Amino acid sequence: MRRTEKTLLMNIKNALLYYKDVRPSNLRSERYRHLFLLLFWPIYGLVFMSLERIVPIVYRTLVGEELIYHEVVSVLDGYIPFCEAFVIPYYFWFALLVGMVFYALLFDIRAFREYMWFVILTYTITSVIYMVYPNMQALRPTEFARDNLFVDIVKYLYEFDTNTNVCPSIHVLGTLAVCIPCLRGVHLHAWGWKVFFWANAVLISVSTVFLKQHSILDVFAALILFALCYPLVYGVFCRRKKADAKKADDPKTVEKTAVLDA
Repeated sequence: MRRTEKTLLMNIKNALLYYKDVRPSNLRSERYRHLFLLLFWPIYGLVFMSLERIVPIVYRTLVGEELIYHEVVSVLDGYIPFCEAFVIPYYFWFALLVGMVFYALLFDIRAFREYMWFVILTYTITSVIYMVYPNMQALRPTEFARDNLFVDIVKYLYEFDTNTNVCPSIHVLGTLAVCIPCLRGVHLHAWGWKVFFWANAVLISVSTVFLKQHSILDVFAALILFALCYPLVYGVFCRRKKADAKKADDPKTVEKTAVLDA
């Protein structure tokens, strides 16, 4: 068995041993309270669904008028063609986000906390922006030059996903959040992992404009929000000691130490 396989098996074993004693009675302990951060996902799902479906109905009922959405558009959007093949990286975004949650939860709890706090901050700010500045885009094509499986998937995407609440793009923010453990995590320092995650970050971000799900301005707004929140989260809430960083970079230490440090 190769060295990397032994390390992987050791980390899986450590993860199973770490969580074997989790009980409702000890969830608030220092050892397991990070699990409460998972509650953000269903809460955010309800908030986003409300902004998409319920708020317009409530507004119409109370005010008697349709909720006014501000169109986000740039002249650059006109030069970006529709390309249905980008539906592949667009949907891969979901697997990337879920995969990082499980990876960090099992193998690098510190990265899990940092990842979740960054998502919580940026997604909350984005939701507030959607509330105070309802926005939308009108870039979706009404006719398609081609008829294939990818186009059918895009049509289904357009049916269940509205064209409102688009700026900043949570697709871009979520992708960038997934890439951070490559810079700060324990296991993902190898160039192969960095290329994999950052290549997907580019493809997913680009897919949002080629599928006409977002304006290029939505992408820029997400990048700006990322730049503002990164030092706040990782410089204030998630400070690390230099000794921890040095320890994480030592391959011998990675093998000997369980990554699941509470």
